[in-house]
Amino acid sequence: MRFLAFLLVSVGLFAQEFAQGWMGEFEHASKQIHQLLEATPEAKLAWRPAPGIRSTAEVHAHIISGNYFLLRAAGIASPGNSKDMPKSFSSKAEIAKLLKDSEDAVRAAYPKADMKKAVKFLGKDTTVEGVFLRLLVHSHEHMGQLIAYARSSGVVPPWSAK
Repeated sequence: MRFLAFLLVSVGLFAQEFAQGWMGEFEHASKQIHQLLEATPEAKLAWRPAPGIRSTAEVHAHIISGNYFLLRAAGIASPGNSKDMPKSFSSKAEIAKLLKDSEDAVRAAYPKADMKKAVKFLGKDTTVEGVFLRLLVHSHEHMGQLIAYARSSGVVPPWSAK
């Protein structure tokens, strides 16, 4: 009986946290990306798994520029531009600010977007909703990459240290 009660409570908590649709999933990825950034010592931001592969800081830059690129692909004017992304960062605080700014642009655009509007994306017909789906997948893809980078460089993701 206790196990059944535990299971029901666990499923309910899971549903509350993750079953909030698109924005809930975006917030989940954003939260973990920020937690990984916070847990990563400044010196390890230059870590890369092999020569020629993006460093940890460069993965963050890619996420930031991807957010702006995908908003523009959806036909949404955004305050940032992927072409303005610095080649290197002066600090972890700078990465955190640029990341938050790009995520805030997504948060502001999502509720107002015309999801059924037709757009061209990388030469193919799709909808604004299809581009936002790509943005969500992109966030989760690179969240996973940053988890692997963290573990490989000796950083323990904060949520797994408990």
